[in-house]
Amino acid sequence: MIHRTRLVFSGSGGQGVITAAIILAEAAVIHGGMNATQSQSYGAAARGGATRSDVILSDSEIYFPEVTQPNILVCLTQEAYTTFSPIIRPGGLLLTDSKFVTTVKNVDAKQIELPIFETVMEKIGKPIVFNICVLGALIGISDMLDPAWVMEVIKTRVPEDFIDMNNRALDLGLVMGSQYKI
Repeated sequence: MIHRTRLVFSGSGGQGVITAAIILAEAAVIHGGMNATQSQSYGAAARGGATRSDVILSDSEIYFPEVTQPNILVCLTQEAYTTFSPIIRPGGLLLTDSKFVTTVKNVDAKQIELPIFETVMEKIGKPIVFNICVLGALIGISDMLDPAWVMEVIKTRVPEDFIDMNNRALDLGLVMGSQYKI
């Protein structure tokens, strides 16, 4: 059986949505031996505009890099939720941050709302690692790959002074997400 996961990360510029998607795809390819594609689109403004990143993880070839019906949808703004929640594959997983998104229950998906941003601010105090905490929560929920692979990629992408903070953010997310393991 072919294993394939189609993800859409969505939010606004400055939230690290695209960086999180790139880190996930790199971890899957470099450390997990999977095939992956990652593509992105930006809204009108780089900071504050809508952003979307599509990621496909597969153990077989990927012929088309765009995600039309994600198994997993991450929405970090209300605009992203309103725009993208209708495209989720029935029975999929929809992860939102409770500070930025108010959900409605008209989506045929498992909706998980977590206080990710507030937890990052309370425990770490720096919003710059919000995206890594989101990634940790997603991995905690789905077990899609080994979190150690994600940390290995983070070590190559962030300055050395920020590695510990990113590790703490990933761990925070893993703990939050593991309560909702699917």
